[in-house]
Amino acid sequence: MHVDVSQCPLRNRVFVVGVGMTKFTKPGVENSRDYPDLAKEAGQKALADAQIPYSAVEQACIGYVYGDSTCGQRAIYHSLGLTGIPIINVNNNCSTGSTALFMARQLIQGGLADCVLALGFEKMEKGSLGLTFSNRTNPIDKHLEVLINKYGLSAHPVASQMFGFAGKEHMEKYGTKLEHFAKIGWKNHKHSVNNPYSQFQKEYSLDEVMASQKIFDFLTILQCCPTSDGAAAAILASEAFVQKHGLKSKAVEILAQEMVTDMPSSFEEQSIIKMVGFDMSKEAARKCYEKSGLRPSDIDVIELHDCFSTNELLTYEALGLCPEGQGGKLVDRGDNTYGGKWVINPSGGLISKGHPLGAT
Repeated sequence: MHVDVSQCPLRNRVFVVGVGMTKFTKPGVENSRDYPDLAKEAGQKALADAQIPYSAVEQACIGYVYGDSTCGQRAIYHSLGLTGIPIINVNNNCSTGSTALFMARQLIQGGLADCVLALGFEKMEKGSLGLTFSNRTNPIDKHLEVLINKYGLSAHPVASQMFGFAGKEHMEKYGTKLEHFAKIGWKNHKHSVNNPYSQFQKEYSLDEVMASQKIFDFLTILQCCPTSDGAAAAILASEAFVQKHGLKSKAVEILAQEMVTDMPSSFEEQSIIKMVGFDMSKEAARKCYEKSGLRPSDIDVIELHDCFSTNELLTYEALGLCPEGQGGKLVDRGDNTYGGKWVINPSGGLISKGHPLGAT
């Protein structure tokens, strides 16, 4: 059967019309809030921001990692409403929140819905992340093989070793200094004082960042994101919905969004930089620039995944903000903060704000 592509309808435009979030907090403390309460606050704030009732929402994509099946339903049934809509639970590790948004956007872009809720929450345990199921294959076993073959594996938290060694590889290959990574932690903590939702809102000196508790090798605690409890939500809508409900003045269009998974280079090049996702970020950025018609020089503000200071620097290069190997020079120029080319992680980033996986 022959299909004339020129006759296929254009993809629908997608707009963010409302957002809401909770303050991110340290997990496991006395009187900490449970996930339905966190989700309720974020969802109600997003609906209020959009000035629409929950009954206008046609589908919901709910992200979380640490919880039993159908926590997404429980999170919104008795706080936002029991309208019988499809509720899709999303679990995609550190990209869970953005994956919920990705799915919600596709539903509208494809013409399957006009208004979709993307909501993520997390109620985490104290301390570093670990495996939940020890009686089955570790999903990152092949990634760890790359790490073990090059640097070995110790008893330190695994994620800190992965991103710590990625930073070490960058230093060995390009001459990057410990101070470059520490300056990123210093910058993000400095930014956090302006974010009332941030788990930490304290400014530190560069010396304090470098002298703080070591988590792995040169990575100190002030260069690592903490585990957190929290929730965040966004209401997405089609152009028709925006017009019908008079939301044009507040609607922000999603010009491009891409999701990329591992490619052969993650495993075949014996590079920890590649193993932790450099080529995925680079390809996602390339596709976004292509679809939007924009370049790095057109952008003013960037929020990126700074699970560790090392990954922020790597992501500068993956996004094309500077040539590969020159992330340290970008840091030295101050092009990652106010007064430079970009303001990167003005929220304080994951390092200060916290990292409840489903909400970030």
